[in-house]
Amino acid sequence: MASIKILLINLIGLFLLFAPSELIAQTYADHSKVAQLDSIFSDWDSESTPGCAVGVSQEGRPLVMRAYGMADLENPVPNTSSTIFEAGSVSKQFVSATMILLALEGEISLEDDVREIIPELTDYGHTITWRHLLNHTSGLRDWGSVTSISGWGRSNRTHNHDHVLDIMSRQTRLNFPPGERYSYSNSGYNLMAIAIERITGETFSDFSQKNIFGPLGMTSTQWRDDYTRIVKGRSSAYSGRAGDEEYTINRPIENVHGNGGLLTTVGDLLTWSHAIQSNYFGKEFHRELITQGILGSGRTIAYASAVRVDEDHGYRQVTHTGATSGYRAYLSIYPETDLAVALLCNVTGASPGGLGSAVSGIFLEERDGGETQPEKGTVRRSDEQLKEWTGIWSDPRNYRATEISWEDGELKLNGNTTLYPISGSEVRVGNSDTLYRFVDQGSGDLHIQVIREGYEEEILNPENPADEFSDSWTRFEGVYVSSDAETEIRIELQGDQLVAHRRPADTFELEPVYENTFSARGFGLIRFVPDADGGVSQFIYSSGRVYDLRFEKQD
Repeated sequence: MASIKILLINLIGLFLLFAPSELIAQTYADHSKVAQLDSIFSDWDSESTPGCAVGVSQEGRPLVMRAYGMADLENPVPNTSSTIFEAGSVSKQFVSATMILLALEGEISLEDDVREIIPELTDYGHTITWRHLLNHTSGLRDWGSVTSISGWGRSNRTHNHDHVLDIMSRQTRLNFPPGERYSYSNSGYNLMAIAIERITGETFSDFSQKNIFGPLGMTSTQWRDDYTRIVKGRSSAYSGRAGDEEYTINRPIENVHGNGGLLTTVGDLLTWSHAIQSNYFGKEFHRELITQGILGSGRTIAYASAVRVDEDHGYRQVTHTGATSGYRAYLSIYPETDLAVALLCNVTGASPGGLGSAVSGIFLEERDGGETQPEKGTVRRSDEQLKEWTGIWSDPRNYRATEISWEDGELKLNGNTTLYPISGSEVRVGNSDTLYRFVDQGSGDLHIQVIREGYEEEILNPENPADEFSDSWTRFEGVYVSSDAETEIRIELQGDQLVAHRRPADTFELEPVYENTFSARGFGLIRFVPDADGGVSQFIYSSGRVYDLRFEKQD
């Protein structure tokens, strides 16, 4: 295949963009902003904690680069602006970029059927396109979430792309028909990394190096396709929160990459952001990268091709966060001001979205006028009418439960977020833009329409409350098996407690959520399906990224 023709740029200028943090901090004129920046990371500015590196640039010129805390607590080694971290899901941008470049070269069309190149994928009777994979509307289950059902998740066993193909080839159902809704799934990005190798005849790592990292001068960037390889200057990663006296090592033990696994620095990420914003790959590339997904209903979602397009501090932003094991990442571009913020951390307790947005706020003029109180509608229901909206509601696609209660004269969502009435049929969720609209289906039967900007519209249906205990739970006992998850679960009633057992020694207490449906902490949601005669022959497993996975009861 002819290599992708990339426009030449002034590499010397790129190399000079990101000097050591100490030099930039000394020459940066607004020292008050540097002080504000330091205060944001004060919890991680210690020789006894992990920490972060952060870089800010504007129009491709660095404003400031700083680092906090330790890259390695055992040796010890401090973090610097040139420390290499893992970028979590920010890594996805380099998969989407490659797929877009291949499409612009005419090697593929983003509207092609994925199975033309990945025939191992199950034929679900629906066409899944590369664009579906790019904006997480394919309906494919997240392979890592499937493996966790068996107890051998991404942090428990080393996986590679052969495992991904094997797991995805065994899935008998989609979460939903392609294009119907948005559900974040790493599977699509691993499948695209595999497809890139099949299309180009090169490893994804080599192709990235020759066509993106090398030409841009991203000299500290590579893929973690072999987690045992020595990478000089790489930080370790840790679990823990600010103030903890002890941290535990939490580094990835997998060779799967594309969904994550990018080893990089904040300087290299700012180089990448400038390439995007300056149309280094061309205007058509830039347009494709930020084209938001459109659902079958015609609704536009916030997610584009490995970036979200939304607002922050009153400005349009193109952004993504990342989290893999103990690493955290954030990269955001504000096109109106050509500001870019890159953040990389090596501890779970560092919130990338919150920290990254706080950094951006220092360098952006605030536009949104600060926090406002939720709108109060002129049409108000009485307290007794509002109480009619209380109860348990579930999403019919994944059975996830939402509880609305009446506490201290207010409607509460899941016990903590206030629902503010804004009309006779709508409430606003806290200070967000999310609306719950209560729709009468006739005869007083209600369902809830969940309306959120940038997401598909969801429906929540009322559920009958669960019994605290029932003798009828004996019908749930038995051994259940799933070929999709290659897992066996034994359900047993111990006194008045329903318990799930998983080999070799995992036990989960099942807590009733609503009728026939239980939550198992550390496992997921289990919904038993009664037969016509009142018996039970299967249960449905659901979690955040896996819907409707069936376990069949064995004789």
